Order: sequence, then C-alpha cells, then structure tokens
Amino acid sequence: MIKLIHKKSDTVIIVIHEIYGINQHMKIFCEFLSEQNFDVFCPNLYERDTPFDYSQEEVAYHHFMENVGFENALHKIKDVLSDIKNEYKKIYVIGFSVGATIAWLCSEDESVDGVVGYYGSRIRNYVAILPKSPIMLFFPQEEKSFNVDELISTLDKKNIKIYKFSGQHGFSDPYSSKYNEKSAQKAYRQMMDFFQNIHYLN
Repeated sequence: MIKLIHKKSDTVIIVIHEIYGINQHMKIFCEFLSEQNFDVFCPNLYERDTPFDYSQEEVAYHHFMENVGFENALHKIKDVLSDIKNEYKKIYVIGFSVGATIAWLCSEDESVDGVVGYYGSRIRNYVAILPKSPIMLFFPQEEKSFNVDELISTLDKKNIKIYKFSGQHGFSDPYSSKYNEKSAQKAYRQMMDFFQNIHYLN
C-alpha cells in the first residue's frame, strides 16, 4: 500500500487503481493530491508489484476479473476504511475505471464522506446502489461497451453529480494514448471543488 502524508492531514483520500495496477499515472495522481495537503492511500489490489503495460489491456482485465473481482476488491477497500475511519475527520474515495466501480460500491459505507469515479463503466451493473455519501462521476462522451447517456439518465439520483467530457475512456491519464488534457484538467478542478464544498458544508 502506498501512503503519502503531508502535514498530517485530518482528511484522507483512498485512490483505487484501474486494471493496470499502481502505475505511473496512479503515482503521479496520488502525489498531486498529497500536494493539496491530503493524506493519500493507494491500496494495491494485486499480489504483484509490477503494473501491467497499456499494451496488455486484455490480459490486465482478465487478471483483475479472475484474480480479484469487484466483490473481493470492495472487501479490501472496506478493510482499509475500517482501519483508518477513526483517524480522520473526512474520508474520500476516488476510483478509475474498475476502481471507479469499486468506489461507487463504497458509497454505501457510512464512513465515506464523498466519492469520485472516473469512467466507471461497470457501474451499469450496480445501478440499484443508493449512495449514502455525495458522489461525482465523470464519463467520456463515448464508451465502446455501453451507451453513456442511458447510464447517466439511470443514475440521475439524489446526491449524484455527473459530468460528461470530450474524449474516451482514459481521458485523464497523461500516459495513455486516450489522454485529453482539457478534459483531464476540467475534471480535476470539478473534483477539488467537490471536496472543498463537502468540507465546508459539514
């Protein structure tokens, strides 16, 4: 597990990686968050330390589904939540792709104060979830495997803010061929405003 601490914050963010594992994108993203004076945890859902390469997308996806899966990953994150919930005033969860779906599942946990999900395409399999915490979801204009607008209309529930950005799945990852700098920056600003609003509301 990666933990980056700056100024011993009273707020922690749990970052849940996508199918590739804790790669350069996840490390840089965690560093960005820690520079905003958050404590950051990035649990490794895999037994392996070496992340998959982007060229291994299919292999990485099968590895996640066969060796981890959403339910097992959720239990791992809930264990982390249980361990740290008394140490912080605020706990936020951010996930990318499969990590966003796991983050979405975490929204039912009482200890979570806010959730952000980047292109969580498998959220469509868990639309019955009723979030207990505020949620912000980011989707690209198009996804290969489903209709983004249909999912957005299904998720139009209380406490959920949903934004659709130019680009494809992976638009926020500067190391990916799908990177869209404008969309990535807009999403990051929306996310930071979201956390700030939660902080001041309570």
